[in-house]
Amino acid sequence: MSSPASSSAATDRLSRLLALVPWLRAHPGVCLDEAAATFGITVRQLRDDLDLLFVCGLPGGAPGDLIDLSYSADQISVLDPQTLDRPLRLSADEAMALVVAARTLADVPGLSARDALDRALGKLADAVGTLPADRVRVELDAQDGVLRAVQDAVARGRRLRLRYLVWSRDELTERDVDPMRVLTRDGHWYLEGWCHRSQVVRLFRLDRIDGPDGVTVLDTPADPPPEARPRDTDGLFEPGPAETLVVLELYPPARWVADHYPVVSRRELGDGRLLVELRVWETGWLCRLMLGLGDQARVVEPADVVASMHATAARALAAYGRDGYATTGGPLGL
Repeated sequence: MSSPASSSAATDRLSRLLALVPWLRAHPGVCLDEAAATFGITVRQLRDDLDLLFVCGLPGGAPGDLIDLSYSADQISVLDPQTLDRPLRLSADEAMALVVAARTLADVPGLSARDALDRALGKLADAVGTLPADRVRVELDAQDGVLRAVQDAVARGRRLRLRYLVWSRDELTERDVDPMRVLTRDGHWYLEGWCHRSQVVRLFRLDRIDGPDGVTVLDTPADPPPEARPRDTDGLFEPGPAETLVVLELYPPARWVADHYPVVSRRELGDGRLLVELRVWETGWLCRLMLGLGDQARVVEPADVVASMHATAARALAAYGRDGYATTGGPLGL
């Protein structure tokens, strides 16, 4: 995981590179010392930037797609800037996509540099012109009432009571949560907060809350303990010690499982089959899933889960007077 300092340095360098090409284009033959002083960097850093620009350009990566420049004899010349020497012109669709993305980001409470985002959004909306940018309304898959209630609790520092579906157990739970922040990842809204039921910081996906009636803002002030810290959300799911890593082989009709549930990894096996790793809290939910899939999927490992699935399927078949081992080598192909 990169540190905040390294992320900031990378952002600064990207901004410098984007400004460097049009400036060099406007100052042909400028010397290295003058260019470095203008951008507040050393000559060595400038040379590193120029070397990086050599391998930047348009998609394709062919010689004609890359930025072409030279800095021999202490002078810099840009031969082919690959469109970076003129202002970017957006199509109507591209501009509207940026408006939608910016409005989505603006809905996240506690956003740093909010003023800068609002200014950029205002300029973009002005540039869009006759398009209905001011009427763009962003909706992700959380119900509006749930999102508004959660955002209100975060803003006012109030505890929440949730009816929340734990997918790995197929269980609707009730819990009190001291909210810490709201965030969005991959098109889904999440609430991060201190869960009084689990006594740890948890992430709750808003579309798994039981509708607007499943969230209540309490009068109790939110008071996360000192040890409650926001988690790194690059990987949203953090397994607990009691969760089991299960490997499933999915046949083509069952590939939807890999999209519907948060799998750890997936690998193509050929003939449309897919091998996935999935973490589960307890095997009862997995048994129901596998029984429903029948011969469209099988558990590969661990061995104790495979044995448990076989036993469960055998009992289910016995209730119907059938022997699942007769043709498949295991009940329901498990």
